[in-house]
Amino acid sequence: MYNPLLATAYLPPVEYFAFLLDENAAIEREERYQKQSYRNRTTIMNGNGVLNLIIPTVHDGRMGIVKEVRIDYATPWQRVHWRSIESAYNNTPYYLYYKDALKPFFEEKFELLFDFNLQLTQTLLKLMRVDRDLTVTSDFKPYGSHDLRQLIHPKQSKKQDYPLRLKTPYYQVFEDKFGFVPNLSVIDLLFNEGPQATHYLQSLLTQLNAL
Repeated sequence: MYNPLLATAYLPPVEYFAFLLDENAAIEREERYQKQSYRNRTTIMNGNGVLNLIIPTVHDGRMGIVKEVRIDYATPWQRVHWRSIESAYNNTPYYLYYKDALKPFFEEKFELLFDFNLQLTQTLLKLMRVDRDLTVTSDFKPYGSHDLRQLIHPKQSKKQDYPLRLKTPYYQVFEDKFGFVPNLSVIDLLFNEGPQATHYLQSLLTQLNAL
């Protein structure tokens, strides 16, 4: 069984979100920031295939604590990301039901990446009717074996032996073109499955806890 201590993540992947349903889940805010991770990137699927969306961060020459990392607004990344999401999912069954709750995150400016991710993740939980407040750490927890903060990572999910690979597919709007693609952002699940997304995550959590 995995200890559900998670790194902050931008529109987290499905397997990450399944662990959030665990009542003991917590999000780490005292670790050193790690580049090229889900901390500032998400993966969606559009008509051309897999697409990575990356939030630019302010570089100050050092790897700071994750709760202190600032978002860089020198480029219009919010507009680019929302247009990409809209293009990818506007034909899914439930896009119209959820888009108004998510769009403000791509219009308002948040100074800190951690705050942006936390509020966006909390909103996603509410859309799934999961009634809980997210817990964050008050001090750094040393990394251990099977550590989700390191395991749920874009590089890890590409490995053939990735232990959290989704075994049960769900409906995807581009499935006829690409087949089922695992480990996408939870919004892929939400826009395609709607209210059934929570049931899928609960089932997935049961499977993951049995590993």
